[in-house]
Parts: sequence; C-alpha cells; structure tokens
Amino acid sequence: MAWTDLQSDMATQGYVASDDLAVALHLALTLGRPMLLEGAAGVGKTEVARVLAAVQDTRLLRLQCYEGLDAAQAIYEWNYQRQLLSIRAAAEHGETGSSVEARIFSEDFLLERPLLAAIRQEKPPVLLIDEIDRADEEFEAYLLEILADYQITIPELGTIKAVTQPIVVLTSNGTRDLSDALRRRCLYTYVDYPDRPTELAILAARCPEIEMELAAQVIGFVQNIRKEELEKTPGIAETLDFAAALMGLGVADLTADPAVLQASLTTLLKTQSDQANITTEVAQRIAGRAA
Repeated sequence: MAWTDLQSDMATQGYVASDDLAVALHLALTLGRPMLLEGAAGVGKTEVARVLAAVQDTRLLRLQCYEGLDAAQAIYEWNYQRQLLSIRAAAEHGETGSSVEARIFSEDFLLERPLLAAIRQEKPPVLLIDEIDRADEEFEAYLLEILADYQITIPELGTIKAVTQPIVVLTSNGTRDLSDALRRRCLYTYVDYPDRPTELAILAARCPEIEMELAAQVIGFVQNIRKEELEKTPGIAETLDFAAALMGLGVADLTADPAVLQASLTTLLKTQSDQANITTEVAQRIAGRAA
C-alpha cells in the first residue's frame, strides 16, 4: 500500500490526514516501528489510532496512561478473588501444595491488560498508548523493554512472546519531556491544529449535511477563536460539536442572532474564564471576521 492509498483510506473513515502524517504512518507500518504522535490536546491524535484500526480492519487496544500507572493495570494481574475461592475449595477437599499453586497461577486466573493482550492477538492489533507523558519515567522504562522485544515475562508462567507484532501508536500532549530512548525507538510526527482547508474538509466529511456557507463561517470562527487568550483551545471535536449545535438551532448565519451564537459557545469554551472572556461583543467581532 502506498502512503497515498493509506491517506485515501483514512479519508473514507472521516480522517483528513496531512501528507506528513500519512507518510509517517505508512513508514511505521512498513518498518514495523512504533509511531509517536505529539501535539496539543484535541488535535486528533487519539483518533488516528481508531481510524488506523478501521483501515487495517483490526482490533484497537487502548492503554490510557496516568500518574501512578503500573504493570498490574497495563500488562497483567492475577484474579485474586478467584484464586482465593479456588484455594478454599481445594482446602475443603484436602488438596494442598504445589498442585494447588500450579492451578491458581495458570492461564485460567490470568487477567490480560492491554500490553499483554496486544502481543497475543492472531491478527496484529493497533495498540494505542494514550498520553504516555502522563505516566511516570519508571513505567516508560518498562514500556521500552516491551517495545524492544515484544515479549513479557510472567514469573509464574515464563516468557510470553508475541504471536504477532502490534501496530503501536503512542500519543503525548507534551506535559513532560519523554526520554531520548523512547523517542529513538519511535517514528515521530507533531500533529498541529489543522489549517483552514483541512478543517473545512474534516467538517464536510463528518457533517456532510451542513451548508457550505455555514461550514465556512464555522471554520473561520473556530480558527479565529483559537487566536484568543484561552485556557483550553477548542479542538476538532469541539468544532464538530459547534457545527452540530448551530445546525440543531437552525442557524444559517453566525451574525444573525448574537444571543443564539453566544449560547452555542458552550460547545467550544470549556472553562468559566474562557466563557467570561469571550463576551457577546467579542463573539460578534470574531463572527464578523469569519463571515
């Protein structure tokens, strides 16, 4: 598959990928390397993995990272409740020793988490490691070991090697610096907010029933509001919500009804201070430039 074919296939799933992103993803698939996507929240990094799974017709496995994430949540853990019940049942029947231990530390009592599940699929899945920058450096180091060999050692069961190599997509919002070792392991692309033509194409793909005049106003409004001093810059999902809200309210022109436009900004502005800063007058000024 050429990178243009991948770009076209992603477009059929409603994702308008830039040339740089499409080429990077194509190389990641061809070379079997993890893909690190970095950029602000809301630019569509997570959506890349979902769309890639749809294009590849495979399973999407997602590991949401957070501070304090450890192996039990990310890789595997034992079903302790079932193990206790099994031990009690064995004791009632007079069974003890190594046979009980062998049974309770078997596959029947193993709980797969995303990293273990990803290497045990018959068909290579897309493994999304979302917001890796939220996890601590200790977990990042452990992740590097898995990405190096695609195998996991479970003391009670031994080393489990990958049945197939997953397609790995990591995302980062840049809240902390990632290690050089992780960056070297991955191919890298910075995902920025889309330019006007790209975001207009995204809106047309995701909301085909929208009138083009209104679509142009929506994109112009969002592109301009991102230039304001905001705590949380609206992303692509907010753009789509904004357009859907306007259509639902029967708005055909952003400048027609200031009160309705102001009410619809709840889809774009997600903090109290941002809503306070974008007053009716400011919204009308931005809408006038978007028209």
